[in-house]
Amino acid sequence: MTKELFDEIAKLRTEMENPASRDLDTLPIEEVLRIINSEDAKAAHAVAKAIHEIAKVVKMCAHSLTCGGRVIYMGAGTSGRLGILDAAETWPTFSVPPGTFVGLIAGGPEAVFRAKEFSEDKTEEAISQLNEIGLSSKDTVIGLSASGRTPYVLAGLEYAKSLSCSTALITANPAERWPSYIDAIVCVDTGPEVIAGSTRMKSGLAELMVLHMISTGAMVMTGRVYRNLMVDVQATTAKTTERAKRIIMLLTGADYEEASRLLRESGGSAKLAVLMKRKNLSPDEARDALERAGGFLRLALGE
Repeated sequence: MTKELFDEIAKLRTEMENPASRDLDTLPIEEVLRIINSEDAKAAHAVAKAIHEIAKVVKMCAHSLTCGGRVIYMGAGTSGRLGILDAAETWPTFSVPPGTFVGLIAGGPEAVFRAKEFSEDKTEEAISQLNEIGLSSKDTVIGLSASGRTPYVLAGLEYAKSLSCSTALITANPAERWPSYIDAIVCVDTGPEVIAGSTRMKSGLAELMVLHMISTGAMVMTGRVYRNLMVDVQATTAKTTERAKRIIMLLTGADYEEASRLLRESGGSAKLAVLMKRKNLSPDEARDALERAGGFLRLALGE
């Protein structure tokens, strides 16, 4: 490590000692947990301060999805794993086609289960991974880096911008200046960690909160939520099938047996089943109406 890099890392807020936990190793375990809990509570406040920038990223993602593009998360270590987690949940929750949200991690799939920390410095890997998934100008690429300086992440964002992608960075460290190839910066300044430098803690918590807001917000903007219900839920398991029936019952007044029938006739689509019942349509008629409404159930219902 060069002295220049040492000095750069030493200035990061997440690397500094936290006065609240300085004597952590001398405290009773319940007090240790109270300190962790108190520090974790700061994550939500940090996210709240970044709402304006998060909204910009949500709009970028919604635009990509509307144009047939994707949302791609890139990160190393904890950040990469959080991106993969959020991306994986969008298909069962909102029925977006697999591959619409993509999570990439430095070190590849093996790094999800076993840390490969050295991979975060491999800038060429970021470019290689983006080429492997056929990066397109329609895509939005979101870098996840608590430090804000992860070489793998920054290289991926720079390459994405060279292909005219929309780009964003989620970080926990403020900076006076950011690279011009990043369109939006979401800085959730959570301050020093309970364990200095352990960004899997409240930095990671804040990052996960932002990811939930981005993916959920994009789904709301593209018609995959009606009221506060996941009307595009994939009815592929016993639990999600019963959830879909409950949604149909809530929105149509149907009893359990009728909701079950409607779900079967709709091919497992709660959204389609609701439209069939509320507008007295056949499955094909409901499908056409929904398509004309751009997938927005509220619009298809004429509300």
